Amino acid sequence: MEMESQPCRIVLTTASSRAEAGRIAHALVEARLAACVNLVENIRSVYRWQGQVEQAEEVLLLIKTGEPLLPALQQKIHELHSYELPEFLVLPVAGGSAPYLHWLREALLPE
Repeated sequence: MEMESQPCRIVLTTASSRAEAGRIAHALVEARLAACVNLVENIRSVYRWQGQVEQAEEVLLLIKTGEPLLPALQQKIHELHSYELPEFLVLPVAGGSAPYLHWLREALLPE
C-alpha cells in the first residue's frame, strides 16, 4: 500500500503520570510508530476495575499513527506501560488537511 493511501488513526491511551506519558510518547515517536503524541494532563478518570468504582488522575495520550502500525504500536504500549490493562482505543481519521496527513504518513516511514 502506498504511503498516501494508508489510513491514518488516532489511538487513545492514558498513563498514571506525566513522566510515564512522556517516556511512552518519546519511545513511540522514536520508533516511528507514531508521528506525534499529544499529552493532555490533569484528567480525572472514573472507571470500574475488579468490581469497584475507582478514580484516578491521569495523562491522556493522543497518538497519531497509521493503520498498518497498530499491532506493533499496541505491543510497544503494553511493553512500556505500568498498567496491567492499558487503554488502547483506535479512532478512524475521516479527513484532514492534505499537507498534514502527508506529513503524518511521511513521519512514520523508516529513514
